[in-house]
Amino acid sequence: MTEPSSDYVQSLGRGLAVIRSFDADHPRRTLSDVAKATGLTRATARRFLLTLVELGYVRTDSSLFWLTPRVLELGYSYLSSVSLPEVAGPHLEALANQVHESTSVSILDGQDIVYIARVPVNRIMTVSITIGTRFPAFGTSMGRVLLAGLSETAFEAYLAAVTLTPLTDRTVPTVDQLRAEVRRTRESGYCLVDQELEEGLRSMAAPIRDHTGAVCAAVNISTHAARYSPDTVRADLLPPLLATAAAIGTDLARVQNRT
Repeated sequence: MTEPSSDYVQSLGRGLAVIRSFDADHPRRTLSDVAKATGLTRATARRFLLTLVELGYVRTDSSLFWLTPRVLELGYSYLSSVSLPEVAGPHLEALANQVHESTSVSILDGQDIVYIARVPVNRIMTVSITIGTRFPAFGTSMGRVLLAGLSETAFEAYLAAVTLTPLTDRTVPTVDQLRAEVRRTRESGYCLVDQELEEGLRSMAAPIRDHTGAVCAAVNISTHAARYSPDTVRADLLPPLLATAAAIGTDLARVQNRT
């Protein structure tokens, strides 16, 4: 892990870690839960939680703690300055209605992808995916599309830092194989990941480009392996996926050129 800079404010980092310890699978946590999830002592976690309660970001019944809608303010400035989720929404709806599968858009944040828009159709994963859900980029179709959009220098820096923790028996096992997969994605313009993130899940993604032509996000279709073979995914789902990626990029460029 990279050492914090001299400007790093440890208390702010810890406070944000406490907020991030709550998610769709853990909407309510005890003090012990939060301490364990963040690596903080119980006393330290308690101080941060009670501070967040006073600020209105957390509520408690003296036993459990949970986030309040006020935490949405923390992301509002970012979301309001980035038009991509709003632009992508109607296109994801149309794509989901066309293929009858779940569709999503994500961006790259460090070594993870972060979901910024989603239209769920079927629950095919064991975890619940919501806006803000993160997955390691190496094991996802959208992640590999986003990695393919990096400069060679940035991509090699990512490879030097990443730890390829197996997610399933099919997860890409070595850096060399991941490098080859990402370069193949760069050449083909799309990526199909077959049960590397979760058993039974096939996902295909394509890049979304901004007004400069740079890859700024990725859009995907996720389906259960029992419904589509890899060849059928490419034949039936790739054309509408590529068309949707292009349409989002066109609308995004139109918005960006007006600002």
